Amino acid sequence: MIEQLEDMPAGVIGFTAGGRLSAEDYRDVVLPALERAAEAGEVRFVIVMEDFHGMSGGALWQDLKMGVEHLRVWKRIALVTDIEWMHHLAGLFGWMTPGEMRTFPLDRRAEAVEWVRG
Repeated sequence: MIEQLEDMPAGVIGFTAGGRLSAEDYRDVVLPALERAAEAGEVRFVIVMEDFHGMSGGALWQDLKMGVEHLRVWKRIALVTDIEWMHHLAGLFGWMTPGEMRTFPLDRRAEAVEWVRG
């Protein structure tokens, strides 16, 4: 499940995600906010992941497609999680993501938002 965070500063879109992610999560929640941000010129994105139980094939496809279709507008991405393997994967494959990416632990969420905004 993915839900949009309403307490983000201007110019930043944020989401909480957890459980098993579906294509509908991306289509109904993430994509509309991403398209609005892209129209404004750049995407500054925060994702807070407290737990993760996988994602459907459709969700994986939507995630990949979302990055490629808006390749030039990604500015910064902050992954906020205490899930260790996500920190490691982001470190290994972060160079493949569009824009600049950093990971932060859950207790540094405010710092992540400020970095994305900066």
